[in-house]
Amino acid sequence: MESIQVFAPASVANVGPGYDTFGFAIEHLGDVLTLTKREDSQLKILKSDGADLPTDPKNNVATVAIQALLDSLESQQGFDVHIKKLFKPGSGLGSSASSAAGAVYAANKLLDSPYTDEQLLEFALEGEALASGMIHADNVAPSLLGGFQAVRSYEPLELFRIPTPEELRVLIIFPDVEVKTSEAKGLVPKELAVKEAREQWGNVGALIHAMHTADYKLMRHAITDRIAEPVRKQLIPHYGQVKQYALDHGAVGFNISGSGPSMFALFRSAKAAKGCMIEVEKIYQKADLPVMLNLSRINPVGCQVI
Repeated sequence: MESIQVFAPASVANVGPGYDTFGFAIEHLGDVLTLTKREDSQLKILKSDGADLPTDPKNNVATVAIQALLDSLESQQGFDVHIKKLFKPGSGLGSSASSAAGAVYAANKLLDSPYTDEQLLEFALEGEALASGMIHADNVAPSLLGGFQAVRSYEPLELFRIPTPEELRVLIIFPDVEVKTSEAKGLVPKELAVKEAREQWGNVGALIHAMHTADYKLMRHAITDRIAEPVRKQLIPHYGQVKQYALDHGAVGFNISGSGPSMFALFRSAKAAKGCMIEVEKIYQKADLPVMLNLSRINPVGCQVI
């Protein structure tokens, strides 16, 4: 193949108690990346659609990730890279992770798949580190591999996949406000009291068990965060009102997606979620604030050729 087009899904990170540890992929939102082989060794970013992205290959997460892959293979293959964003960067849905994951997935295919998808994670993380200043896999792993991923360890990097109920639906609520990731991270406490840490650990275990067993009552209680939500919710307009409405009308979990401003609500069916969508939209209409809503399953696939 000389050219390939792939879809790399957006993702929800943290998922309540799993700060920098839990993440799952969603449907419909993500990046469409088109890679075409060049006759030289250059990596060239073509004009992007849907967002104004860096064109310097040393400052774009996609080409940084591809370069890490090429370096490991001692390859001089060049690529033209076109990125189409189907969601807004800075949304809390893993924009940079989608670009990095999709880029290495596509490049690997064009190079006759020397690496497994799991092995590609190492290279995608290099791109993600450019965007966030540190390596964290809770967006990259689900975007690349699909499903609900948990990071057991970073040194060495070890992950495992958490099974999720087939009927579960995810409602993404994205009010059109900017939350700088650096600002959101700066609010997170550096230390936790033992009481709060103990509750956080308990909720991590409870959420894993609830996903395995489809225990929705337990799930609702487990998607509780004592680290990021208490300090980040102030950055998101009407967060408390939207959360309370969702939980009062069928949601089996609600929290901030990544650094925000996107939020996620889990429901047992699409029907229950659609009723909530109408009222949430009214809340933001009254505030004269645009909001994007996306309803999907937890995406089991991850990156794929389209």
